[in-house]
Amino acid sequence: MTRTPLIHNPKLDLVLERVVEVPRKLVWKAWTMPEHVAKWFTPKPWYISDCEIDLRPGGIFRTVMHSPEGEQSINLGCYLEVVPNERLVWTDALLPGYRPSHEPFLTAIITLESQASGTKYTAMAMHRDEATRQKHEDMGFFDGWGTVLDQLRAYVKTI
Repeated sequence: MTRTPLIHNPKLDLVLERVVEVPRKLVWKAWTMPEHVAKWFTPKPWYISDCEIDLRPGGIFRTVMHSPEGEQSINLGCYLEVVPNERLVWTDALLPGYRPSHEPFLTAIITLESQASGTKYTAMAMHRDEATRQKHEDMGFFDGWGTVLDQLRAYVKTI
């Protein structure tokens, strides 16, 4: 299957790209198994109390995050594309089974490429408009997504 390359639109998309010194198959495992996602997916001291994954197009990706002050955030989305060890695409614009969501925020694309030193990790958050993109950046996209990537990298070394 030929895949159309994604083109980063800096007015609408945020991108985090790094090479991490862990094997691609372990990064994939950390992203696709609920018991692993719960260990690294939210910046500490926040934590995940529940994670549900049905790893197929149309399947659920849900996390329940908690702040140290007791605030709870439920994130619910739908996988659009699953290419083992290469790419995950999900969105909160759709609920599981491709049902429309009431408040879409982003579509996330995680791309993994093997490198001599580990894995080239690219995370792109696509937004519907410039205001939503800016809101996400102002919320701390680069620090937050960078922190959880560091947590993923450290965690993957233990599994």
